[in-house]
Amino acid sequence: MSQGPAPRTLSDEALSTLLDHQQFGTLATNKRSGHPHLTTMLYQWSPDTRVLRFSTTADRVKVKHLRRDPRAALHVSGGDVWSFAVAEGRAEVSEVTTVPGDAVGRELLAMVPQAARPSDEDAFLKELVAERRVVIRLAVERLYGTALDIDG
Repeated sequence: MSQGPAPRTLSDEALSTLLDHQQFGTLATNKRSGHPHLTTMLYQWSPDTRVLRFSTTADRVKVKHLRRDPRAALHVSGGDVWSFAVAEGRAEVSEVTTVPGDAVGRELLAMVPQAARPSDEDAFLKELVAERRVVIRLAVERLYGTALDIDG
């Protein structure tokens, strides 16, 4: 039986590009038992600061996990099933946005892609407050991943 090609380690630049071109990944946080808690998340990657940002609500279990243990990782699939990137680091959870247009609300608004910006920003900012939204900021300390070059 032929072994086929070995996985190719991706460079830091290639990994950053992969993160930049995708929108969804699987965020792993740590349960009190030590087992991972996995959840699919929409994210924003800032390659210059090496920070991943996620919008979520204050009552989510991942927020509770990260407040107790800030270690987290994001797994992102590449354009095919043969490539992936993992970003590991320490996360911080913002305060809840409490006043429409406060700093957290503005950060959440800035995370929305320009093409998808709400037509009524004031209503959007009020909705963020009503939903008790927070920002998870994952400061990436380590990036790794591979690609498998398979024809066909």
